[in-house]
Amino acid sequence: MERTRALELVRENVSQENLVRHMLATEAIMKALAVRLNADPERWGLAGLVHDLDVEETTGRPEVHGRETVSRLRAAGLGDEEVLGAVASHNPANGTVIESDMGRALFAADPLTGLITAAALIHPEKKLELVKLKSLKKRYKEPAFARGARREDIATIEQLGLGLEEFLQLGLDAMQAVSGDLGL
Repeated sequence: MERTRALELVRENVSQENLVRHMLATEAIMKALAVRLNADPERWGLAGLVHDLDVEETTGRPEVHGRETVSRLRAAGLGDEEVLGAVASHNPANGTVIESDMGRALFAADPLTGLITAAALIHPEKKLELVKLKSLKKRYKEPAFARGARREDIATIEQLGLGLEEFLQLGLDAMQAVSGDLGL
């Protein structure tokens, strides 16, 4: 039920389909991370799904990105304090400090979706199923490839006890599982 309402909020507030797909990809990775870390996949997925709810409205104002989302989620009665904290803290520019494993996971998962999506888009078929871990690792090491996918943020997954290679594979598998929703 909570996911249904969250997806409605996403559709009401986000007009760019690529951004919606990014949020769906982040949800998938967060759910997979929750399973791997013995946490609640629905709560972690919710944080991933709604984390950029305000991004179109806050473009050019990074100091409020994430905080506006938290306000909307509170008004809608969605998310507990850990989910709201993770959403707020995925953007350090707003001054919120990461205080939970969920927040650390979201901080790392957010840019990973861009790296994986870019790796799919370089194939003529533009399909996630064609992306392999070996090529993803190679692309990760190329700073000019998918520049917006901050490698230093992705690497913070190690704070949760996951190695980079395991995280890349987990993220790739998660996104491949929802590739139809992502148009890839």
